[in-house]
Amino acid sequence: MAAKKKSVPAKIPSRALAKPASNARSAAKPAPTAAKPVKVVKPSKTAAKPVKVVKPSKAVAKPAVTRAAKPASLTLDVGSTAPSFELLDESGATVSSRTLSGKPYLLYFYPKDDTPGCTKEACDIRDNFGRFGKQGLRVLGVSPDSQQSHAKFGKKYGLPFTLLSDPEKALANAYGVWGPKKNYGKEYMGIVRSSFLIGADGKLKKVYRGVKVNGHVDAVLEDASSVL
Repeated sequence: MAAKKKSVPAKIPSRALAKPASNARSAAKPAPTAAKPVKVVKPSKTAAKPVKVVKPSKAVAKPAVTRAAKPASLTLDVGSTAPSFELLDESGATVSSRTLSGKPYLLYFYPKDDTPGCTKEACDIRDNFGRFGKQGLRVLGVSPDSQQSHAKFGKKYGLPFTLLSDPEKALANAYGVWGPKKNYGKEYMGIVRSSFLIGADGKLKKVYRGVKVNGHVDAVLEDASSVL
C-alpha cells in the first residue's frame, strides 16, 4: 500500500501578512510642531544723540560800504562829486552819504584814535564846535579804527561830533587818502591826514591834503563862510 504524502501548507507571501492600512492614514495625526518663541529685540541702551543746535555767530557783521566808481584820476578835486558811503559810527549806528544829502559837512580823515596829533585835531574841532554849528556844518571824522575804539576816544575827550569806522579803508581809498608815509626814516602805508568840505549839493567845495593840525580849524571855518 502506497504511503500517503503529507500535505504541506501553502506559503503565504509576506505582503499578504502585512496588516491592512484600513484607516491608519486618516487616523494618524501629524505631530504638533512646537511654535518658535518670538525673539524680543531689546531697545538699545545707547541714548539717542541730541540734535546739534548751531548757535548763531556772535561776530558783528561788517557794515556794507557803497563803493563809488573810482574817478579817472585817483585824486578828487574841487567840483568832484563826493564818493558815496555807508559806515558805522561810534555808537554802532549806520551813517550814509544819502542821509547827509542836502546839508554841508566836513569829512576829515585822521590816522589813529588817541594819538597826539589826532587828539589835538579832534579837540580843536571840539573847542570850536559852536562855530561849525553856526554855519550849519556837520563834522565827521574817519579812521580805520573800530567802532569800539571810536567810542572810547569820543568819551575820553568829550567829542561832540561823529566818528566813522572805515576798517577796510574803502572810503579812504575812494578819497585817495590811503597811501605811503614816512616817519623817522621808515616808509609804510597809512592815512594821509586830509579834510574835505562838502556842499549841500554833494560836491567838493574845498580839499585839504597833508593837513597840519595847527591852524587847520580856523582855515576850514573861514573857507566855509565863503564857499558854502
